Amino acid sequence: MHARRIQVKGRGAALRAAWQASPADIVAYMDVDLSTDLDALFPLLAAVASGHSEIAIGTRLAHGSRTRRSLRREIVSRGYNALLRYGFGARFSDAQCGFKAVRADVARPLLARVEDDSWFFDTELLLLAEHNGLRVHEVPVDWIEDADSRVQVVRTAIDDLKGLARVARTMARGGAGVEVARREPAPAHPDPVLSPRVVTSAAITSFAAIGTVSAVLYALLYLPLRGLWPPVPANLGALVLTCLCTLVANRRWAPGLRAAMRLRAPALVLATYVLTTLAVLTVPPWAGLAAEVSAIVTTYCLLTLLRFAALDRLVLARTRN
Repeated sequence: MHARRIQVKGRGAALRAAWQASPADIVAYMDVDLSTDLDALFPLLAAVASGHSEIAIGTRLAHGSRTRRSLRREIVSRGYNALLRYGFGARFSDAQCGFKAVRADVARPLLARVEDDSWFFDTELLLLAEHNGLRVHEVPVDWIEDADSRVQVVRTAIDDLKGLARVARTMARGGAGVEVARREPAPAHPDPVLSPRVVTSAAITSFAAIGTVSAVLYALLYLPLRGLWPPVPANLGALVLTCLCTLVANRRWAPGLRAAMRLRAPALVLATYVLTTLAVLTVPPWAGLAAEVSAIVTTYCLLTLLRFAALDRLVLARTRN
C-alpha cells in the first residue's frame, strides 16, 4: 500500500493518475469518507474478476439498496440519473456513487477519451463505456451521507449538466468511439446451431427516431414546394430531399441498418414516391393543402412502419445468403 500526491485538483484527475500508474488487473475506488458499506466490495470486484462485466458500480437507487441522506441530495441524485436514462438511454441507475471497479485494460483507453477531471468523471466514463458496448454491473449498497462532506451539490450539478451537453455533442459528431477489448458471447455447446445476427435494439430505436423526424421534415418541405409546383413535382422534390437527409442520418446514427438497407434504397424511394403520389392525387382539389399534406404524410408514415417491421426479416435474409 502506498499514497500518491498530485498537483491537479479533482477526483477525476486523482483517479486518472492512480489508475494509469497501477499495475493491477482491476482498478477500483471508494469515497474517502467510507459512506459506502465495505460489505459490498467483494461483490463489486467479483463481477469484474469473473469476466462477467468490464465495469462494476455501486448503486444507491436500485432495489435492495439502503441509504440515509438528506432530501436535497435524494432529489438531485434521482433527477440527475433520470436525465441520464431518458436523455442518453443509460442503463445504469446511479452514476455518481463513489464505489466503482474497472478492468484495467478497459479503463486505460476510456481514460484517454474522458476529459473531465472533477466530479463528472464518473458519468463520462460510464456513458463512454455503454456507448462502446461495455457491460456495467450494478451492486446495491448500503450508503450513509456524511454531513461533513465537502461536495457542493448545486455547483456540482451545474458542472454535470455542462458535461452532459459536451458528451452529447461528442456523441452526435461520432467522436465517442473507443477501441476497447470486450468479451463477446460464445456458445458453450460443442456443436451449436446459431441463429443469425439481427438488427440491434439501439439501431432500431435510432431508425424509429429518424423516421419520425423525417416525416415532419417531409411535411415542412412539401408545403413551400407546393406553393411553387403542382402536387406531383412538389411531392418528388420533398421526397428526394427528405430521403437524402434520412440517408445521411442513418449512416451516422444507425449504422447497423446500413448493410440491410443500402441496396434497397432506390427501390424504396421509388415505391414511396409512387404510393405517396397516388395518395395526393386521390385528394379532391377542393379539400385544400392541409388534406394533401395529411394524405402524403400518412402514407409516408405507414410505409416507414412497414420498413421498420421488415428490418429483422431483411437482415436475416442477407445473413442466410
